[in-house]
Amino acid sequence: MAQRLSGRGLAGELAAEFLGTLILILFGCGVVAQVVAAGVGDHDSIAWAWGLGVTLGVYVAARLSGAHLNPAVTVGLACFKGFSWSKVAPYIVAQTVGAFIAALLVRWNYTEVLAKADPGHTLKTQIVFSTLPGNGEFPVSEWGALRDQIIGTAILLLLIFAITDLLNTPPGANMAPFIIGLVVVAIGMAWGTDAGYAINPARDLGPRLASYLTGYGSAWRDQYGNLYFWVPIVGPLIGGVLGAALYRYLITPFLRTESDEQEPGRIPAPEE
Repeated sequence: MAQRLSGRGLAGELAAEFLGTLILILFGCGVVAQVVAAGVGDHDSIAWAWGLGVTLGVYVAARLSGAHLNPAVTVGLACFKGFSWSKVAPYIVAQTVGAFIAALLVRWNYTEVLAKADPGHTLKTQIVFSTLPGNGEFPVSEWGALRDQIIGTAILLLLIFAITDLLNTPPGANMAPFIIGLVVVAIGMAWGTDAGYAINPARDLGPRLASYLTGYGSAWRDQYGNLYFWVPIVGPLIGGVLGAALYRYLITPFLRTESDEQEPGRIPAPEE
């Protein structure tokens, strides 16, 4: 079992979740601002920057908190890996606040560019901060987007559980964060059209709130005028539990023995 760092405590874990999620959103929302508002880059730029943002955020937070950086991951670990339920709400708050602060920084830094591209702060650049059904362009309803978010997050959690399971074939040489980043790149490239692949309630809610407070009055609604903010919250939470359950019941029973243990929700400590 991994050794706990001396004096870490919940405060250190929450600080790690806050900062790791902040790094994730700085790269994620930052690249979308460049592409959407400035015309620099394309869809592949977005997919790669989001994936690299996940990788770098995980490297920041992994040793202290396990680098969940996503409420769907936290809930999945609590359901199936023994992560303490008493920490679930604090982790989710830290993740959401980190995403909120990061989005404010992106909003501030790209003030002039966003104003030039979209003086009215409409849905045209709202997508820099939060997702829309069909990315605001294709005829996808909120129910279609909910379906998409359930499937996309199930894929994410199933693969995270596989990559971090010491009894399976985890990446060596501390490469797990990079491989998880590649998972996010792949999801963005394959599952990004119907709902913008939020696959993370904190990633969507924190920036959505930041944009609303800084001039995007329609932030809570989609292009049809429907309340939409709940979709990238509820969908990932359902999908995360589903993906984690698939791994837990279809793979784990055939790998584990009674003597095998791994600390819930954390990377293993380096061997002495």
